[in-house]
Amino acid sequence: AFLSQYPSPMEKHVTAVETVEEKTDLSTGIIYRRRIATCQNVIPEILRKVTTFRKIYVLKVPDIYLEEESWLNMQKRNMAMKTHCLTWTQYASLSEESVFRESLENPNWTDFTQKGRISVTGAGLLNCVLEAFAQSFLKQGVKKGIKIMETLLQEQCG
Repeated sequence: AFLSQYPSPMEKHVTAVETVEEKTDLSTGIIYRRRIATCQNVIPEILRKVTTFRKIYVLKVPDIYLEEESWLNMQKRNMAMKTHCLTWTQYASLSEESVFRESLENPNWTDFTQKGRISVTGAGLLNCVLEAFAQSFLKQGVKKGIKIMETLLQEQCG
């Protein structure tokens, strides 16, 4: 389950999502999707004024682009997702991995695990500030993502 139309009141920072690749492995039935998401730049304006050593305002962009890959296995009832940022790759590395699978305790429950990595370089003393902001924003995003998934599942499954 995923949001299929953007912008959406459930996720206002995502303005567009384009599926750039989709294929099904006929031997396993696994559906692979690669999507590019366009998101509003949520970095506070004060941090966007930071320049590189060449006086380039690298953070002052209207949109951020993310690449999401997913593998949906209906037979094993699980889905794995990997997301990473395509914007600012020379200065920052942001990635996230999520797995949704049927619970061993109860087949009507879903176990969800997620991990992420953030690293910022090239901003001098502000590396730590930018990493802390990204970490805080992503933690909020995890909570929001769980709430969205619960809402979608409730709507689709009752």
